[in-house]
This record gives sequence, structure tokens and C-alpha cells, in this order.
Amino acid sequence: MKTFFSSRAGIIAVGVAIGVLAPLLQYWGNPGNMGICVACFERDITGALGLHRAEVVQYIRPEIIGFVLGSLLAALVFRDFRPRAGSAPVARFVLGAFAMIGALVFLGCPWRAILRLAGGDLSAVFGILGLVAGIFIGTIFFRKGYTLGRAQKTYPSVGLILPLCMAGLLAMMLASPQVQGELKSGVLFYSVKGPGAMHAPLLISLLVGLFVGFIAQRSRFCTMGAFRDVILFKQSHLLLGVVALLVAASVVNALLGQVKVGFEGQPVAHTQQVWNFAGMLLAGWSFALAGGCPGRQLFLAGEGDGDAAVFVFGMIAGAAFAHNFGLASSPAGVGPHGILAVFIGLAVCLYFGLTMRAKS
Repeated sequence: MKTFFSSRAGIIAVGVAIGVLAPLLQYWGNPGNMGICVACFERDITGALGLHRAEVVQYIRPEIIGFVLGSLLAALVFRDFRPRAGSAPVARFVLGAFAMIGALVFLGCPWRAILRLAGGDLSAVFGILGLVAGIFIGTIFFRKGYTLGRAQKTYPSVGLILPLCMAGLLAMMLASPQVQGELKSGVLFYSVKGPGAMHAPLLISLLVGLFVGFIAQRSRFCTMGAFRDVILFKQSHLLLGVVALLVAASVVNALLGQVKVGFEGQPVAHTQQVWNFAGMLLAGWSFALAGGCPGRQLFLAGEGDGDAAVFVFGMIAGAAFAHNFGLASSPAGVGPHGILAVFIGLAVCLYFGLTMRAKS
């Protein structure tokens, strides 16, 4: 097992596992074409904590908790827990915030873009093209010497910060369980309608998250890395996992009757294709500059990477800004504030790309 997941068969197996489990989570109660969406689920957690008050997207998503704790478990079992930090944390926080804003303009992270396509949502094609374009721009800056610097070995307590936060979220959820029809239970907010009110049973979601976190940590599964490696190094290893995810999710969706091909009437999606492209262009560029897609950042944080944890906190802050200031899209499309935020985010990515270079 220690070497299997790093093999070609291993990365394909991980992609198939995620591709099977995500549609099943949708079948068991998660929102349509959103069996797993790291950005959307972090946004829901942000709302559950009251950091934004969009009542339709407030729920502590156990899958996110499971991703981090499953990764931590894998790192401990295989002696891969390596606490490190100090690689441009403020820049990573800002990149995390704009990555989230871009994802919420599109309405999904890279995983959800693939799952939307697997469910027949053709608007996802424009999001995936934007994602690849953003990553491609990022590789241009890599070739010119862009770097966030090297992380340094640090205290185990630093590497455990995000896992402990996730354990705390689970404890809060158990102490303040959802009350049918109530918007708040204890300290947590809960959606009673909309996508936040749609979720698989807690135990199932948590177990799926733990399993995916464990195997993804071992395989280094990363959607951003998959496209980056093809563009930079002509290596398709990680891309095999992404393709396997798409194929498996398409098959399972078809078997479950969860496929609706077209642009119109797709769940939690809009058809303003320019902004589907531009939102994921911003997200993809941000992921590239930060060194990983949102799922990979969670897995890295679970194995002790404090800089990845900072990126995650940046995404949570970005979700709060997106919903408190009207930056996120809705099924009706993107508003003027969201469009402005995309342009600002692209300018920030350009600034980082031009100024953060290794000293010759």
C-alpha cells in the first residue's frame, strides 16, 4: 500500500474512487452535481459559523473535516507527517481568498467542474477551459522564476492547527446538531432551504471524507497539478486520475439517473459562459501560484503543511467576502461586484507573478 497509490494504477484507482463516491453522496442527499465540491463546502462551513449570512448555504460539511483528518491519519500511519511553514503565508492567504471568489463566480471548484460535466452540465466545459487557461498562465511565470520561497521545518503544533480546527468543527456539530426547521442550533447556523439544506447523513459524509483524505494524501491527487504537469513536463500521471474521476462519475451518474445533458436548468449553475470561464481562469491561476487545487491544499494541511492551512483560511475569508459583498454568482448569473472582483483578482495574480521570483 505504501507504494501502490504513487503508481499509475494507484492514481487511477483514486480517481475512480472519488468518481464513484461523489455521485453517491449526491444520491444520498448532497446537492445536484455537487457530491463533492471543496470550494462550495468550505463556503457552507463559513456560513454555518456565521461569517456570512446567506441562509441557503450554511452547513458544516463533514466531507471537508474528513479530508483533513483522513490525510492526517495517512501521514501518521506512513510517517509522512512533516510540519513546515513560512513560505509567503500572507500571499497564500490572499491567493486563497481570490481562488474562492473565482470559484464562486463559476459556482464550483475544479472537482465540481468535472462532476458538473459528468452530470451533463455543458457549461462546465467553459469552467474547465478557464481552469486550464489559468494554470497555463501560471506555468509561464514558473518558467520565469516565480516562487513563494521555501517552507521551513516547524513545530508539530503548527502542523496540527488545521486538523485541530476540523476536529473542533466536528465537536461543535455534535454539540449543536441541526434542529428540523430551525435556522440556528447552539452556535451554528443551518440552512432550511437551498443547497445548504441538502446533505448526505453526517456519518456517511464523514466516512467518505476520511477515506478520500487518506487515499488522496498517499497518491498526491491534485487537479491543478494534473494540468500543470502536462503543460510543464509533458507528464500525464496525475491527469490519469482526473480522467478516471470523470469517467467513473459519468458512469455512476448514468446508472443512478442523475444525468441531464444541456446548458439550461442545471443545479446551482448559471449560463453566463464568459464569467464561467473568467471565474475559473482566476481560480486556476491562483491555484497554480499557490501550488495546489483546494482539495490538495486540505490534504497538504493534514500532513502538516502550515502554508496550505493558511491558503484554506484564505478561502474561508474569500467565501465570507463573496457572500457578504455580493461577489458570488447565483443561478441567475454574476453581478457587477463579482465581475469587478474577478478583474481585481487577476491583477493581484499578475502582481504576484511578476514580483515573486527567485533571486539569481
